[in-house]
Amino acid sequence: MSAPLPTTLRLLTSITDVPQTAWDALVDAGSMPFLEWAFLAALEESGTVVPERGWHPRHLTLWRGSRLVAAAPAYLKDDSHGEFVFDAAWATAAERAGLRYYPKLVLAVPFTPATGRRVLVAPGEDRPTREAELYSAALEYARAEGLSSVHVLFPTPEELPVLEAQGYAVRLGVQYQWTNAGYRTFDDFLGRFHSKRRHQLKRELAAPEAQGITFRTLRGEALEELDPASAYRLYVTTVDRYPWGVRSLTPDFFARLLGRFRHRCEFVEAWREGRRVAGAFNFVGPRTLFGRYWGALEEHPFLHFNVCLYQPVAACIARGLERFEPGAGGEHKLTRGFEPHLTYSAHLFLHPGMDRAVRGFLAHERAAVESGLPLWWAETGFKERV
Repeated sequence: MSAPLPTTLRLLTSITDVPQTAWDALVDAGSMPFLEWAFLAALEESGTVVPERGWHPRHLTLWRGSRLVAAAPAYLKDDSHGEFVFDAAWATAAERAGLRYYPKLVLAVPFTPATGRRVLVAPGEDRPTREAELYSAALEYARAEGLSSVHVLFPTPEELPVLEAQGYAVRLGVQYQWTNAGYRTFDDFLGRFHSKRRHQLKRELAAPEAQGITFRTLRGEALEELDPASAYRLYVTTVDRYPWGVRSLTPDFFARLLGRFRHRCEFVEAWREGRRVAGAFNFVGPRTLFGRYWGALEEHPFLHFNVCLYQPVAACIARGLERFEPGAGGEHKLTRGFEPHLTYSAHLFLHPGMDRAVRGFLAHERAAVESGLPLWWAETGFKERV
């Protein structure tokens, strides 16, 4: 038998430089939807992820002849916006030391704090070898371009050994996620809580009826009823509420999602007096529901919890989904049955002094996160851990 052809690295400045079928052939059946070509293309083609906004696509791809065998979505970054792994303190420390922090290279899905494979590998390929090749290529590119660092955001736990072997330092984070413990009904879920917490949740669940609010979830062809401009309008009501809010997503992004990514989209909407008053734009994979963009035109007590937490949880139970990931932050989720789960990132700095300083910081941070996990779990109000 002849030896297989060697692999060739190609650095691409647009996801559209790869045929959709070739890229999606690398995405395994259980993967998160944000790694699919159509989602990444919607980010770029809508003007959301473009150089003018600080995102320079530098997708890492490995080819064997004309066949794509591995790939990693990657971006040269002029800032840290939209990453959800916060390194502002590192940037400040670098500047004080007279070191340039930006640009840097990130292997990530923009504006998406969800764990998933950072390196996609074709079936039949040796996964650890292909992963190592792309992580090494990222570092070589950073050196050649004089970048400060390489950051791999929200990789899977299975990818960490290869990253650490390549010299990357691992950082821990925490997200609050809902896990399906084999619930048959929503009442089964409520039954896990201590009585005081259960009564609190029931009061919140009952509030919409008294407020004259009803809910429905649009999926599939029913999403034709959702005007992309309406989805965008709800999204900006949230970001415009805060002085630091940034309209990162564009109207065309929602139009593209509803146009060619509809099979992965869901929209939970709240109606009152014949008018849509709130909504949450979510995404669904084979086993997991992901909460993303929420907005409201009216303020009502517990409306956010019902649209963004309780309605999706009920849907997961009814459909047998294993997990609901509502996104980063929000300690209010803990008291409503969402449990703390570790997330990961990996970092390598080219300046030896900066690299040592970050590794020291991460060691202290890791100890704090690990000691906090049982305390966070206790806040869920569950009678016992499943």
